[in-house]
Amino acid sequence: MQKEQVIIVGAGPSGLAMAACLNHHSIPYIILEREDCIASLWKKYAYDRLHLHLDKQFCVLPHMPFPDSYPRFVSRQQFVSYLDDYVSRFKISPLYRRTVESAEFDGETGKWIVKARNLGSGEVEELEGRFLVVASGETSDPFTPVIEGLNTFPGDVLHSTRFRNGKAFQNQKVLVVGSGNSGMEIAFDLANHGAQTSLVVRSPVHILSRDMIYLGLILVKYIRVNLVDSLMVMLSKLVYGDLSKYGINRPKEGPFFMKAAYGKYPITDIGTCKKIKSQEIQVLPSICSIRGNEVVFENGTTHPFDTIVFCTGFKRSTNVWLKGDDYLLNDDGISKLSFPNHWKGKNGLYCVGLSRRGLYGAASDALNIADDINSLRRTVESSRPMGWHQLSTEYQIIR
Repeated sequence: MQKEQVIIVGAGPSGLAMAACLNHHSIPYIILEREDCIASLWKKYAYDRLHLHLDKQFCVLPHMPFPDSYPRFVSRQQFVSYLDDYVSRFKISPLYRRTVESAEFDGETGKWIVKARNLGSGEVEELEGRFLVVASGETSDPFTPVIEGLNTFPGDVLHSTRFRNGKAFQNQKVLVVGSGNSGMEIAFDLANHGAQTSLVVRSPVHILSRDMIYLGLILVKYIRVNLVDSLMVMLSKLVYGDLSKYGINRPKEGPFFMKAAYGKYPITDIGTCKKIKSQEIQVLPSICSIRGNEVVFENGTTHPFDTIVFCTGFKRSTNVWLKGDDYLLNDDGISKLSFPNHWKGKNGLYCVGLSRRGLYGAASDALNIADDINSLRRTVESSRPMGWHQLSTEYQIIR
């Protein structure tokens, strides 16, 4: 039986965007999701006060705008509602609780063979498709660093994916490890709820307001990045002053250069800086070791804590199950290729949302991939007596 279809791995925002774009071209697909719902990070593993850090115009998925009633900065609950409506509009029906164990291109048949374990039945299902889209996300596997003595800590140790809000930590001494947007915002929430909050800041960071970032995103379309960065740094100095005396240093490279070159986002300040200056949040350097409830820092100081929250990001496990690809993705599951051709591999392999360009980048990737597959479809259509509409849209599962 002839088949010409797309297998999408992941039903987060990237996978949903990909499905909608394929739907727009009437291209059949199947979407595999290891969790029991779409967008599990947003539905099950995000803290309550989370908002999209960029203006909604930079976060919208293809073919469906946010409701006019939504504010500029969309809340977690609003974004989840938007995604649920997105799934309904485009009739997206993922196969849930499927963990991909391997995906390999068969050179003889020209098809991708994907083996996925059904976590409900325990059986391994085999699917084959002409195209494979990796949409498993940049935030797929929570990462906690190895620290000497962490196993001796008697208090609670949790990753940011298990943090909901600061209510349960009132009057506790809480150490937040990691100074990205999640770490800064969780520290802010803890301080608001009366926790004695400390924040580990290991590396220099750029801190900008929401309006600064919005201005920068508009300007970078028209003028050179180095000029935009100079303006951003000047505005940051004017608004926040010299933060080095509080333990926060500014990088030598500009915020938008760093975003493009390394995928490192500037911090979107939502009030954390004010609490740092008022000493409601204490900034500490890197951790050397842990001895019971005492944490030893690289400046030689030691402080006791009741809880440690790791806001140390994520890893990807794509390299475990994706076989034979040495072109598109690196060992950490991020595209090796440079923008704007970072989304296309070989033999019908694609990736969406794996270039550290956020939701805006994922939406753009999905549109490009769907257009590319549609173009290949038209080539096939013109070279075969059988039209695309006559090709089977069934996918094969072999148990």
